[in-house]
Amino acid sequence: MHRVFRKGMRALPRDAAETRAAILEAAMQEFAEEGMAGARMEAIADSAGVNKALLHYYFRDKERLYGAALDHVFANLSQRMSEVLECDLPPQKKIMAYASAHFDFVAASPIYPRLVQREMMRAGRHGSPHMRRIAKRYLQPVLAKVVGLLRKGMADGEFRQVDPLHFALSLIAMNVFYFSSAPMIGLITGDNPLTSQRVAERKAAVMDVVATTLFLPRAEEAKDFGSAGRNAK
Repeated sequence: MHRVFRKGMRALPRDAAETRAAILEAAMQEFAEEGMAGARMEAIADSAGVNKALLHYYFRDKERLYGAALDHVFANLSQRMSEVLECDLPPQKKIMAYASAHFDFVAASPIYPRLVQREMMRAGRHGSPHMRRIAKRYLQPVLAKVVGLLRKGMADGEFRQVDPLHFALSLIAMNVFYFSSAPMIGLITGDNPLTSQRVAERKAAVMDVVATTLFLPRAEEAKDFGSAGRNAK
C-alpha cells in the first residue's frame, strides 16, 4: 500500500490498483489536452496525487504511460461494444443497440474523441508504436462483429443492401464527429451542443439516420429506439 500526498492534505493510503487507476485517469486527461509531445509527467503526477518517483515506478517513461492510457480507453470501448454485439437480439434491434451504446460511450467519455484524434495525427506525422496494437487488439474484432451483423441483416431481408464496411465506419463517424467538433458546432449554431437536451436530440437524430437508411420498410418499428431522444426536445 502506498501513501499518496496532496497539497494541504494528510497522507492517504491507496492500494496499487487505485494508484494505477488515478495515474491513468490523470494521464488520459493530460494527453487529450496536450498531446503526447506536450504532455508533462510532472503535471500527470500532480493531478494523480503521486510523486514522480512513484509515477515512474508504475510507468517507466511517458511513451509507456501514453500506450497504457490508449489501451485503457480502447479496452473499455471494445468490452462495452462486444457486450452489445454478442447479446441475443435480432439484427435490427442489435444494430440499434450498438449505435446507442457507442453514442453513449462517446458522450460519457469526452476525452475519447480527442485522444483518438491526437493519436491519428501523431501516427500520420511520425508513426506510432501503438496504432497497430490498438487496431488489432481492440478495433478489428469489434468492426468484424458489426460487419457480420450487417451481412446477417441483409441476408435475412431486414436490411437494405449496403456496403457493410462503409456503413459501420459512417455510424462511428456520426458519433465521434459531433463530440470532437463540439466547440466549432457551438460557434456555428450559437448554442451549447453538450447540454443534456442537445445531446439527446443528437442521439435521436443518429438513431433515425441509422434506421431510415438501413432498414427495409417492414423493419421500421425499430426506429422506436430513438423516440426517447426526440421526446426530450
